[in-house]
Amino acid sequence: MSDSRLGEAALFAFARHETFAPRFGWLHKAYMQVKRDQGAFLAADAPVLFGVGKNMVNAMRYWSRAFKLTREHSPSKGTQAKFSYPTWEARWLLDEDGADPYLEETGSLWLLHWWLVSSRPGAKSHAPAWYTAFHLAPFSRFTTADMTQVVTRHVNFSYDKSPEEASIVRDIDCITKMYARSAPEKAGSPGSYEDLLACPFRDLDLLTFVGTRGKPEWQFTSGHRTSLPARVLAYACLDYAAKFSRQANSISVARLANEPGSPGRAFRVRENEIVMALQKIAADHPQLNLTEAVGQRSLAFTADPFELAWEVLDEQYDFVTRRPEFPTREEWAAKFPELAKAEQKELATKATDATEAADTTEMLFAEETA
Repeated sequence: MSDSRLGEAALFAFARHETFAPRFGWLHKAYMQVKRDQGAFLAADAPVLFGVGKNMVNAMRYWSRAFKLTREHSPSKGTQAKFSYPTWEARWLLDEDGADPYLEETGSLWLLHWWLVSSRPGAKSHAPAWYTAFHLAPFSRFTTADMTQVVTRHVNFSYDKSPEEASIVRDIDCITKMYARSAPEKAGSPGSYEDLLACPFRDLDLLTFVGTRGKPEWQFTSGHRTSLPARVLAYACLDYAAKFSRQANSISVARLANEPGSPGRAFRVRENEIVMALQKIAADHPQLNLTEAVGQRSLAFTADPFELAWEVLDEQYDFVTRRPEFPTREEWAAKFPELAKAEQKELATKATDATEAADTTEMLFAEETA
């Protein structure tokens, strides 16, 4: 069953980025701070700690959560403030002895992109506009107005409240700023070339500007992704399969390529490219096998696909989990028990419940426009 309803896949969160796309160095810096002090984002001297302006601190907090590198939870009952707790995935990727703390490999950006627009129970997307753009939008070429209309329609269908239309527009502008190879310069606009050049995700070449100055349009690119490692693509396929089954089973390549929420839509790759990646990985992993029956190709796995996904991904980065003193998931969970509490709270949240949006967009932008 495909994840076609936005409310089932993404939590209610709009324009939390304060118009800033994620920048070089932000995620590593955020991880290192919250590992030491889970209240770092809320500290009075947070701009000094993070070395950025106050609005950028808010953006760093949002992106850390959206990429599933932190979870937020109130440290005690009766407290409104939410502290940020680093996930095991953040430890694996961003610690000094992690997989790629400074995101020097393009494969790490593909991985983060998957974490941003993927969804599973207890780990929904925190970027509904991004989820809609990659998984639910019925077109590959669009204007800001086109995408705003589609996101608005899915929001109205999926949640018990709606954000201001301006908040959705900010999200669409941020999507184009984050991924587009080029865009028209607007004097005084947050979408300046400086911001575009500062965002590493442009290297993925997922989106390109195809319009004119009078009519800006963007188009999702497609075709062979030479910078997408086979193991990262295979990881995403297994991670997606784990959403439906945590034991030996199989999933068709057609689903991996075409379903809303799938790697094919997230990465804009076709069935043949997924098949080539899976064939390459299966050759070295006997628990994986590509089968074909009645003209339909499927990925079969003889163990928990979530565990297999991490075996494949860990291999891509020379087995981070085998390094001395690297914590297991259980050890990390014991160190930060609030992670499990945050997950349980999310699992208990109804698909249509928008009350998660306590930090309203209007509150976030009040300081910026004051």
